This record gives sequence, C-alpha cells and structure tokens, in this order.
Amino acid sequence: MDTAGHPIAPDAPLIAALLAIDPRGLGGVVLDHPMHEQARAFTDAVQRLLAVGAPLRRVPIGVSADRLLGGVDLAATLHSGRLVSERGVLAAADGGLVVLPMCERATVSVRTTMCEVLDHGTLQVARDGVGTTHDARVMAVLLDESVEDEAIHPALVDRVAFRLPLRDGCDPSEVDALYAVVQGARRRLPEVALDDRWMIALCETASAFGVDSLRAPLMAVRCARAHAALAGRDAVEQADAEVAARLVLTPRATRVPQLPESPPPESPPAPPAEPPPTDPDDASAPDDVEPPPPPELEQPPNADDLPPESDAPQNEQPESEQPLPSDAELLRAAVASALPPGMLEQLMARATSGTVQGRVGAEEQSMLRGRPRGARGGLPRGGARLHLLETLRAAAPWQQVRRRDVAASVRIASGGAPRVSIRREDFRIRRFVERTGTTVIFVVDASGSSALQRLAEAKGAIELLLAESYARRDRVSLIAFRGSGTELLLPPTRALARAKKVLAALPGGGGTPVAAALDTATQQALSVRRDGSIPLVVMLSDGRANIARDGTPGRPAAQRDALAAAAAFGQFGVSSLFVDTSPRGEPLARSLAESMRARYVLLPYADANALGGLVRTAMQMADA
Repeated sequence: MDTAGHPIAPDAPLIAALLAIDPRGLGGVVLDHPMHEQARAFTDAVQRLLAVGAPLRRVPIGVSADRLLGGVDLAATLHSGRLVSERGVLAAADGGLVVLPMCERATVSVRTTMCEVLDHGTLQVARDGVGTTHDARVMAVLLDESVEDEAIHPALVDRVAFRLPLRDGCDPSEVDALYAVVQGARRRLPEVALDDRWMIALCETASAFGVDSLRAPLMAVRCARAHAALAGRDAVEQADAEVAARLVLTPRATRVPQLPESPPPESPPAPPAEPPPTDPDDASAPDDVEPPPPPELEQPPNADDLPPESDAPQNEQPESEQPLPSDAELLRAAVASALPPGMLEQLMARATSGTVQGRVGAEEQSMLRGRPRGARGGLPRGGARLHLLETLRAAAPWQQVRRRDVAASVRIASGGAPRVSIRREDFRIRRFVERTGTTVIFVVDASGSSALQRLAEAKGAIELLLAESYARRDRVSLIAFRGSGTELLLPPTRALARAKKVLAALPGGGGTPVAAALDTATQQALSVRRDGSIPLVVMLSDGRANIARDGTPGRPAAQRDALAAAAAFGQFGVSSLFVDTSPRGEPLARSLAESMRARYVLLPYADANALGGLVRTAMQMADA
C-alpha cells in the first residue's frame, strides 16, 4: 500500500499488453486516481505496444462538438468556395487510443458519443450539411480524478474491461521487451480456442460475485483468450481464466459468495462402551442378566453373500459424495483471494454515493450570462450575442449555390473575388446555461416580549442553512419588522460571520407592522427572482398586526392592510412558509398564510433543527 491508502498495481505491464493484443474487444481501462507522470507513462506504453504509428488523442471535458465529431472545415470552405469537411478527434484516433482526463465530469454528449464509438467502432456525422461515417476503432483510457461523491458514469465504466489503481508507471525497457511478444500474440489471437466450460465458469463466477453487467463476462472471455495468446498457448487454460477473473471481475465485485468448505477428515468410529462388571455378591444385580458372549473372530464374507449394490468397499464414500472442485469454484477462490481487505466496502460506498448530497441548483437556459453551451438560430437583438463562427459555419455550405443565384444580377466589384453571402437564416446567437440557486428570505417579527426567543430560532436556522449553502449554492437574507416599519438587515449572502454579527445586534420590541413586512418581502423576492435565483420566503410571526401601512396604530386597519398585502404577495407565486409563533395558533396568522398561498406551520416551541428541516423541505418543494 502507498501513503494514500491505494494499492500499488503490479499488473500495469500485463494490462497494457492485453489491451494492445485485443484493443477493440477489451475496450480500455479506468486509471483510478493516477498521478500525471504515471498516467502518461502507461498511455505511452500502450501506444508503443500497439501497431506502429498508432495515434493517441486527448479529449478534454469541455471539448466542442466540432472538435469531437468533425464537420465543416470553415477556413478551407471559405477559401475554396465549396464545402470542405474535417475529421474530429475520435475519427483521427482510429486504430489508437483516446485519453479522457477528469472523465467523471464529462458532459452528456461526450459520454454518449464515446459509448457509441466503443460499441460500434464507427462514428456517424450528420451536421452542418455534412453527412458521412468515419471509422473510429479506438480504445479508451479513462482517468478517474473524482473527489468526494463524484464518480464516472456507469455506462462508460461498463464498456472498458479493466480498472487499475495506478501508482507506478511502466518501465520502458520492460515494455520494449514485450513488443515482439505482443505482436506475435496479436497474430495468434484469432486461432486461440476456448472451451465452453471456461465460458460457463466465468459467467457463474460473475454471478456469484454480484456482477450484474452482461458485458463483464464477455470481456473476461476476451481477456482469457488474449492472455492465452500472450503465453503462446492455442487454447484457454485454467491460468488464463484465473487471470481474466482477477483482472476483469474483481474490480466489479459487489459481494463475496460463500465458498465451499472442505469436509473435515473422518475419525475412526469409537469402540462400543463395555458394560460395567457385575458383582455376583451384589443383591441389587438382576438375576436374569446373562454374561455377554465371548468375542468371535470376524470372518470375511463370501463374495456370493454380498448384495449387488455393496461391491464397493464399505470404508470409502461413493465418488458422488466427494466431488472435485468445479471450474467455477476454482475461479471463485482465485477472485476471492485477489480481493484486497476493505475493497468491497469502498465499492459499495462508491455505488451508494452516486447522488450528490444537497442541491447544486437546476440548469436554466440563458442568452445573457452563464457558461457557454453552443449556439442556436436567432437574431442578435435584446442583448443576445452573435456567435460569428457558428454563423459562418451555417452559411458556408450554401455559398456555391448562392453565388450562382446572384451571379446574373449582381457583379462583385472587387474583380470577381468570392465573398461570403450571409442571410437571415444563417445568424446564430450564443447560448448559455446557468445554475439557479435558492435564496431563503427570513421575515422575522421582532416585536413584543417574545422577540428574543424568535430571533434565537431564526439565528440557529440561518446558521444551519449557511453551513450547507456552499454545497447547495443557496443564499440567506434577513428582514426584521418592529415598531412602525421594516428593515433589510441582511441582503442575500452566504457569509456566515456577517449573518451572526447582524443577528446578534438585532434589538426587539415595539408594534407589529405586518403589512409593511409583507410589502418588503414581496419586493425582495421579486428582486431575487430577477437576479436568476429562486426565492423562498419564511415568515416567523404570530400575525397580530397592530400597525397599518401608513404607520398609524390600530388593530382593525392593520389587519385589513395585512390581508391585502398577503393577497398581493400571493399573486406572484413565490414559494413561502408561514411559521405561526403564537402559543396556541392565531386565526389571523392562518388567514394570512392562506392569502399568501403559503404553507402554514404552527411551531410555538421551535428550535433551530426543526425550523431548518422545515425550510429544507420547502426548498425542495420550490425546486419541484
């Protein structure tokens, strides 16, 4: 084991040789958290063991569709005046290998394209006026650089045979020594025979270790044939099947089956217990007990006296009761011995952590801000940005046709030099994707004698939510109302220290201007929505309004204004939660919640954990 707790892989040269012998059948390898130098050394070794001149291409996670798939060669098309296509990275890597760094963060388009190429070995391109098919017989090297709960998509992992926790690279001298052997094994591979019993044994072993993929046994069979070819054999033997089970099935194991135990050695039967001696003078001894007969020598029975079914010796068990280990049992023992301690726990932990904890925000299309995500047809108006390259790419296939259309009526002033004809339908505007977070707006009633308790509850809930805001990209805002007005104490922020400082300095006491608080909450929620975030208003109050909108005291007018403000709030469809802090529930608070279209919760004895749980539930409902 190395200092990082990962096993040092001694199988790197062997896996490199097997991949070079059958690259299409084995698909590739996942390098588990490799160092940069070791990963490059391994990929260079595989490239040297492949055919001379085998290409090697790296596909970054942010690769564009033009670079990955190919399409229109824009420069050549504009220069020549006719449509010229170009090959993408995958087509250029035909016969070689493709390296995907940070594969756990690959986009959906990259994952889908790689799966198609690994399955069929061809790449179909139908875009930008280009329709063609390229050979893409590639082998994939997936670099797993995941942290915490990240993981490579199972569809990609399922299409490669090996998973290698690489910590040491391949020695170049050792790789050069394997080159001639690998070339001979590649020529010998089609002639290697495989008995059906080894195929059945590999399938049974995969099922016993909980390998659900149907591709895994097929790759194990190919690995066994490649190993037999590497060893110079014409047929798969037990050693080849064991290597295939260890390299292909062991990293995919999810459970350890109950291996058959060898029967304990038989012990000779115990002699019968002799009865205790009888004393003739003992009055308690029964009179009718006869002494045992003297022992007689056992005579061997005649052969004619034996029954037909007793031809076998009596001291040996039939052969059916002592079966030899089957091929599948041998492979199970080999796979079980190759499992390092704690590996299954790590695999199960990785499988159960496929979903990211918390929320990172939903993706939302935008024309103005966010991460670039291609282009779409449209005019550059209303702040939308023109994508010049995509516009030229859309116009390029039509230049020759358009030039013939306008040649009779329009003469090019510059001596007949070709120019680009761009029409309205060619315009492309940039498309962006941004992630929307949630902004929780706490509206806290700071009036009355119980303000301190409510503020303590709000403070605890805000601190709990801020602790998770970095993973969920949520923000928290605080509005306090007391006396004759409201005050925005904390604009939307993720700063925990600032929230604590503001909450500690918040005083209490005075009237209850519920209408003014709802007006301020409405304005703040709409402002948050305009900024691209999802607002969630959490109001903590008993609803006993006694200050009207104009600041004059009076309970009837204050209640009418509060209900009107709540109805206006409800028209905007903002997700909200009304926490009634009165001791036994206030009818006006319930009416306010109904007018706001908010979820009503009676929580007179709220603590920070309970309030935080309610807010998290409301946030999930807001996202839905």
